[in-house]
Amino acid sequence: MKYGIIIFPTKKVQDEANALRKRYDPHYALIPPHITLKESFEADDETIDELITEMKYIANETEPFKIQINKVSTFAPVTNTIYFKVEPMQQLTDLYEKLHSGKFPDNQQYSFVPHITIAQKLSHDEYSDVFGSLRMRDIKLEDEVDRFQLVYQLDNGSWTVYETFVFGKEKV
Repeated sequence: MKYGIIIFPTKKVQDEANALRKRYDPHYALIPPHITLKESFEADDETIDELITEMKYIANETEPFKIQINKVSTFAPVTNTIYFKVEPMQQLTDLYEKLHSGKFPDNQQYSFVPHITIAQKLSHDEYSDVFGSLRMRDIKLEDEVDRFQLVYQLDNGSWTVYETFVFGKEKV
């Protein structure tokens, strides 16, 4: 089965992102706005059980933290993806690194750029228009992160939560 590890922001941030995603993101119906901590990976039941034990431990050792979103950015010229830029912070980087070490599969394709996608798979002209407009917006969002989710992909391509890991919740 195909899995991923993500952070869902609060409803306020999701609403801001979805206002744009409805129009500019063909994956809008497949998964809510999120920050990807671990790209999709294949795992069997035994492996995922081992990883869940690791994720519980990581969550228990992590304290909640705040993220800041202050601008719209892009991955161009690599892809015509536009996103809300999550300001880099040590707690988020540490969490990312823990989910890419030990028993976790090493499937990192790109360096970690925390973000929430708001537009993707745009034609070049559409990308230029949309990014030109969105980068002028004054974006100031703050969000508290106190959990992450293990998600899996359904046959129709959509993603759903397999398990949620709350920070500092219980001692192992």
